[in-house]
Amino acid sequence: MMGPVLAACLLIILSTAWISQANEALCKKDGGVCSCNNNKNSVDCSYKKLTAIPSNIPADTKKLDLNYNKLRELEPTAFHGLNKLTFLSLGNNQLQTLPPGVFDHLVALGTLNLNNNQLKSLPPKIFDSLTKLKELNLDNNKLQSLPEGVFDKLTQLKTLQMTSNQLRNVPHGAFDSLSNIKTLWLNDNPWDCSCKDILYLRDWIDDNKDKVTGAQDAACGDQQSKAVLDITEKDAASDCVSPNTTTAIPTSTTTPASVIYDDIHEIKVPQENFQKFLGYQEPDHLPTQPQCLMSISGYLGLMMSLMLTSAAILYVFHFLKKA
Repeated sequence: MMGPVLAACLLIILSTAWISQANEALCKKDGGVCSCNNNKNSVDCSYKKLTAIPSNIPADTKKLDLNYNKLRELEPTAFHGLNKLTFLSLGNNQLQTLPPGVFDHLVALGTLNLNNNQLKSLPPKIFDSLTKLKELNLDNNKLQSLPEGVFDKLTQLKTLQMTSNQLRNVPHGAFDSLSNIKTLWLNDNPWDCSCKDILYLRDWIDDNKDKVTGAQDAACGDQQSKAVLDITEKDAASDCVSPNTTTAIPTSTTTPASVIYDDIHEIKVPQENFQKFLGYQEPDHLPTQPQCLMSISGYLGLMMSLMLTSAAILYVFHFLKKA
C-alpha cells in the first residue's frame, strides 16, 4: 500500500507547486508583469502600460498598486477574488466608467484611489460594500453629479477628496453619514450657487469648517470671488432642474443638401463593433511583452502540471491494480 500513498503525496505536492507557479508568474523577473513583496502581501503593477487587470494576482494580496497604466475599463469581476485587499490604487489611468459591483467583494478595503481618471459619473451604491473604507480619492476626474446616497455606507471614512471635477451640487444629505470624516476637499468645482440645492452644501460646510480643507476655496462657478460658504438664500433663489433631466426638446432645423452631401464623407463606421466581430484589437489594447511572456509561462506551467498529474494518476492505478 506504500505505492498509492506516495503517489497521493506526489499529487498534492504537484498541485501545490502548480498553484505556487501560477502566482509567481505574475511577479517573476524574467517576464513577469508586476513586482511583489510576499512578506508584505504587496503587488506593484504601476507604470506597466496595462490595459487590463492581471488575472493571477495572489488571493492573499493586501496592497495592489495599479497607478499609471492605460486602464480604460474594468471587468465587473476584476477584484472578486481579492477580499483581503486593504489598499487599492487605480489612479492616473483612463477610466471613464465603473461597472456596478466591481468593488463589492473588497470588504476589508481601507484606501481606494480613483484620482486622475476620466470618470463622469458613479454607479449608484458603488461604494456600499466598502464599510471599512477610510480614504477615498476622486480628485481630477470629470464628475458632473453624485448618485443619491453614494457615501451613506462609508461611516468609517476619514478622508474624502473631490477636487478638480465638474460638480455643480451634491444631493441633499450626501455627507450626513460621514460621522468620522476628518478632511474633505471640495475646491475647483463649478458649484452652482444660483440654485437652492447648493444650500445643503453651504450649511454642511458652515457646520464643518474644521473638516473642509480650504472651505473658502469651494467657490461658485459663476462667481469665483464668492465662496459657497458665503451664499445667501437670496443668491440661491432658483429652483433648478437636475442636470440629468431633459427640459426642452431642440427644434429641428433644415440642413442644406450640400452640407448633408459633404457630411457623408465624414460618417464613420463604428469601428468598435467591427473590431469585436472580427476579433481585432487596437494596438493600445494588445498585450505587452511581459503579459505575453506571463501567459506563455502560465500555459507551459499548466501543461507540465497536467502531464505530471496524469503520470501520478496512472502510477496510482498501477499500484491499485497490482494490489
